[in-house]
Parts: sequence; structure tokens; C-alpha cells
Amino acid sequence: MVAHSDGATIFVADNASTDDSVALLAREFPQVRLVQLADNLGFCRGYNAALEDVRWEGPLVDRPEQVRPRPERGQDWVDVFGFKYYVLLNSDVEVTPGWLLPQRELLESNPRIAACQPKIRQHSPVPEQRRQFEYAGAGGGYLDQLGYPFCRGRLFDTLETDTGQYDDPRPVAWATGACMLVRARAWHELGGLESTFFAHMEEIDLCWRLQNAGHEVWYHGGATVFHVGGGTLHKSNPRKTYLNFRNGLALVYKNTHPAELPGVMISRVALDWVAALRLLLQGATSDFQAILRAHWHFVRRLSYWRAQRQKFPPRLRAAERTGVFQGSLVWAYFGQGKRQFSELDPERLS
Repeated sequence: MVAHSDGATIFVADNASTDDSVALLAREFPQVRLVQLADNLGFCRGYNAALEDVRWEGPLVDRPEQVRPRPERGQDWVDVFGFKYYVLLNSDVEVTPGWLLPQRELLESNPRIAACQPKIRQHSPVPEQRRQFEYAGAGGGYLDQLGYPFCRGRLFDTLETDTGQYDDPRPVAWATGACMLVRARAWHELGGLESTFFAHMEEIDLCWRLQNAGHEVWYHGGATVFHVGGGTLHKSNPRKTYLNFRNGLALVYKNTHPAELPGVMISRVALDWVAALRLLLQGATSDFQAILRAHWHFVRRLSYWRAQRQKFPPRLRAAERTGVFQGSLVWAYFGQGKRQFSELDPERLS
């Protein structure tokens, strides 16, 4: 990654690691700057804390000759930024030559764009698998009318092979947190990632908030990176099931337009129970229990989710948002047998 960073300043956020990774970083990559966190804050809180520190490390964008006064704890932050853009890049991502330039040029060309991602393919020693899109992001993120996420190149667990069919830059609903370029000002104004999510769907929540705030989110297929995926939590881990279902409910509750919220929540809860009963019948009792916990914990923290919804009010209906399939992905996939993005009705895609 150091060899292909296109002049970017590279930071590594150490989430209170207990191995020798910090020493190795200092020894092998002295040009990389380290942000050490005292505690393991998880993915979301870790990124928020790290980028709050990074914010004060770089030169001023607009007034480089000035010294920025860093506010004391409890004071309002000063409206200046050390870096114009941040790149959120997972440690399990392999970048390629020139991966950053097309995205940066895209944001420079259009001030309405607040975030974008490159093409995400699978990291694998097997050449055939490296040509497949990767689950987390693929060719750009979409949502259906109930808030279920999918991608160009990935519907549920079905992955397509990249043949250049999704090389075109285009606005989408969400950009993957595995590799996302985001404007620093927009990041801080919207509070970064939803810290309570811990992990999973946090980038979808951020991008949904960005759209509600008047920004655009894009995909640029002119750059490619390779993502391992599932390195922290495998898809078979009940903890991942819990986070996906709890965060899924919180995601739609926080961001859905008021006129559409009742119908969306009723449908999501009903479909969650269908999924839970299906898992129970298959003998996956741990996953069944994880869904029950997810629903209980969502309800228990309803006052918090309501406060977050009021803090960043949903302003756009599904038909007004970019990257939304005006239909049910669950029905299209399981009921109609549609397995590729190109099989979805293009007239129902915004």
C-alpha cells in the first residue's frame, strides 16, 4: 500500500493491539504515522477516535500559514481541517497502482460528491476468484425500498465475475467502509460512523446520512482493490448475525423518511422473524438466538436511536434517493430467482 499511495499521508490506527505490530510498523515502515488508541474501541469508535486525532496532524487546507488552535476538552471544535479527504482503508485490502487517483479526481470535479469507492474484488491466490467481485462493496452499493443492502456484482451471497460490466462511474446509495474516500468536512459535520454499531452497516448509515444532508455518494470503476473480507467475524459467527440484524433495524429506523417509516419497520421486523424461524428449523439455534437478542437490544435502546434520528433528520423518500431499488430485493432474489444485478428491472432503479 505504501508503494501505491499516490503521495497520500498514511496513518495506521492501532486499536490497542497486544502483539508486536506497533514495533514492526516502526521498524519496517518508518514513513507511516501511528495513531495509538489506549483501548480496543471496535471498528466504528476506533475510526472516529483515530480521525479526530488525524484531523489535527496535517497542514491546513485553506490557511496553511496559520497554526490551528486545538480546542480543550469540552470546547467547540475549530472549523478548520488538516486534510481535505480521508481514506478509510481496511488492513485486509490490497491496493493496486493508481487506485487512489480516479477517486480523488472525481471528488475534485464535483463538490457535491462527499464519498466514493473503487471496484472491490476478492483477494485470493486463485486467479478465478480474484476476478470475482467481493461481498463488501463490489461495484457500488445499493438499497432496496426496505433498506436491504446489495451491490452491482453481488446480490445477497451470489457474486458475479468482473468482465468490465461495472466499470462506469455512477452515483450509488453507499460506498464500502473497506475502502472509502470521504471529504473530511462532511465526515466531521455528520459525526463520522455510528459508534453504537460497533461494526457492520456503519458505512451504509453514514452514506444514507450524507444523502439526507444533500451530498452525493459515488462509485468509480476505474480503480480496483482486493479485499479479503470476513477477517474479523466470519459470516458463520453468531456475533455477526447479531450485529447485522440489530444494525439493520437501527439503520432503517434512523434514516427512513417519516412517511415511509411505519411500513418499512413492520416489513423488516416480519422478514427478520421469517429468517429467524428458518434458521431455527435448520438447527442454527445460535443464530436464531442472535436475532432475538438483536431485536431486544434494538428496542431497549430505542430512545437513543430516536435521538440520533432527530439529530440527523431523514429528508428524502426512497424514490428521491440515489441507488435505491423501488421494490423488494428479498422477493426478486428468493421469489423470482434473480441472481445478478442486470436482471433487476432498470426502471425500478434510481
